[in-house]
Amino acid sequence: MNAYDIIIAPIISESSTENIEQKKYTFRVDPRANKYQIKDAVEEIFKVDVARVNTMHVVGKEKRQGRYTGFTRSWKKAIVTLTPDSKEIQIFEGL
Repeated sequence: MNAYDIIIAPIISESSTENIEQKKYTFRVDPRANKYQIKDAVEEIFKVDVARVNTMHVVGKEKRQGRYTGFTRSWKKAIVTLTPDSKEIQIFEGL
């Protein structure tokens, strides 16, 4: 798997932007990727040093459209913690 296939997108929410001060970044990742592959992909793409990776599966929610019900897609989230001497990832560089 390519590094750009593993890291799908950064998650930008209120809680994830508060964690940036502690050098914790949240990404949406491929569900088949493990922690070692995620660590290598983040280090390759952003040229940083990763201290640890926490992963979790986000289960899809039940949604209704009129009388029909369905579920949103389940996905995998990774919280990547950088080492204290590592440079920061610039997520907001295009804004």
